[in-house]
Amino acid sequence: MALQTPICDFGKKAPDFSLKSTQNKIISLNDIKGENGTLIMFICNHCPYVIATIKDIVDTSKELEKKGVKSVAIMSNDPTDYPEDSFDNMIKFAEKYNFGFPYTYDEDQSVGRKYDAVCTPDFFGYNKNLELQYRGRIYELNNEVRPRVRKENSQNDLLNAMTQISKTGEGPKNQIPSLGCSIKWKDNH
Repeated sequence: MALQTPICDFGKKAPDFSLKSTQNKIISLNDIKGENGTLIMFICNHCPYVIATIKDIVDTSKELEKKGVKSVAIMSNDPTDYPEDSFDNMIKFAEKYNFGFPYTYDEDQSVGRKYDAVCTPDFFGYNKNLELQYRGRIYELNNEVRPRVRKENSQNDLLNAMTQISKTGEGPKNQIPSLGCSIKWKDNH
């Protein structure tokens, strides 16, 4: 079922976390905090919305790194019913798409709950003070075709918003929600 992210709760502080990455390191919020901003993304390996955008997510993260914005991806799905989202498959997924950012596993789903993540992909853009300034999409998808593709002439809203945040500390007032598959909770969240 496709869900939309809620409206941005401007100024909300990023909850701390410590999660194991696909590089077998423990990654905390402090480890990935960027000089000019931080992008926290909830993704998974099997979601068609993530698969449709993952190359652009990786490219966007590389562009943002040049602007002093660091990124991390968190996988909060329960792999019991979705074995494609297992930790071993996360390692393969990160290698396949050449992630330049940590890909971490939220095994007990506590981080996804703290962030109120609802779907994959779900983007949380923070300023240098770790205050939420963006909760929107990467760009508009053409939902008329399968597999989904970027809608022709659509702007990279995520890149534009995080660039603005890196320069001004504030995100755009008008944001279009991200759309994706629901997070697969272990119980009915």
